[in-house]
Amino acid sequence: MKLATYQDGSRDGQLVVVSRDLATAHYATGIAYRLQQVLDDWNFMSPQLQDLSDALNQAGQPRARHAFPFDAARCMAPLPRAYQWVCASGFANEPLPQPQGCEQQSAAMTTGPVMRQGASDNFLGPQESIAVPGAAEAAAWGIDFDAGLAVITGDVPKAASAAQGIDGVRLLMLVNDVSLRHLMPAERAGGLGLMHSKPGAAFSPVAVTPDELTIGGNSPESAWQNGRVHLSVQSTLNGRKVGMVDAGSGMTFGFGELIAHACATRNLRAGSVVGSGAVRNAGASLGFSCIAEKRAFEMLENGGCSTSFMALGDTVRIEVKGKNGHSVFGAIVQTVTLSASSR
Repeated sequence: MKLATYQDGSRDGQLVVVSRDLATAHYATGIAYRLQQVLDDWNFMSPQLQDLSDALNQAGQPRARHAFPFDAARCMAPLPRAYQWVCASGFANEPLPQPQGCEQQSAAMTTGPVMRQGASDNFLGPQESIAVPGAAEAAAWGIDFDAGLAVITGDVPKAASAAQGIDGVRLLMLVNDVSLRHLMPAERAGGLGLMHSKPGAAFSPVAVTPDELTIGGNSPESAWQNGRVHLSVQSTLNGRKVGMVDAGSGMTFGFGELIAHACATRNLRAGSVVGSGAVRNAGASLGFSCIAEKRAFEMLENGGCSTSFMALGDTVRIEVKGKNGHSVFGAIVQTVTLSASSR
């Protein structure tokens, strides 16, 4: 099933069930008002939501009496605020070819994932702006997108295995974990992680259960295998393709391993969000999921960078299409704008 959260003036929005083709939706108010309620009582509430999903997806005239056209522009993040947000700092098997302006994998990546903790109290919706206070900051901060995938977990116990981590996955989403690249070096020098340089992550209009990606169980035709999504993450900047990167083959550690790493010494509670980091493949043939990686390859090949970071008015679009050609999560579409107080 596919779930979304509509804006209703509250902090947590209103839960809706969305049809597989993203054409229609139905309020879930008879079952739950907010997604966190469902995550807290998954075994009881998710079957009821699945029944509503089945009604929306029935061939021919939907059986859901009060269905309405789905509008991604009304969506908040599927989980607008979460108890925890942790994200991998590297994705591909090899480190990037040069360090400036892009997060690097450390030697620890050979034995286990490197992860960081991010802010989770104000996730952005799929069409919310990347807001900056002024033109000077927009030019100086090095605004970049980080196109990746994320999962929302149920309760996962401390010291869980990777298999238990996969079992703990409740929903999958797309994420744009926006980066301010030029602020990163000073924060790294402080040794306490990234704060100002990670202003807020945006998520896809809908979150989907893993079975939406599964055809015939764990067969080769299934897009969800071993904690990995075997589909391409498509990124465009101002309408021009930046990458169509395979999210399955290049993922060093699947979501099972990432979740196990996150809860190695602590419990992971329902409503935690775990991110993959920007999707990468070895080499440049399939493009890139962030500008910094593209610049890194330009530096390697040409001795200089020809691609600039995002500027005021630039728009990034991130989407994943299934093997049937249909959008799986809906699209993240974000434009760099001045914050309201600056206009």
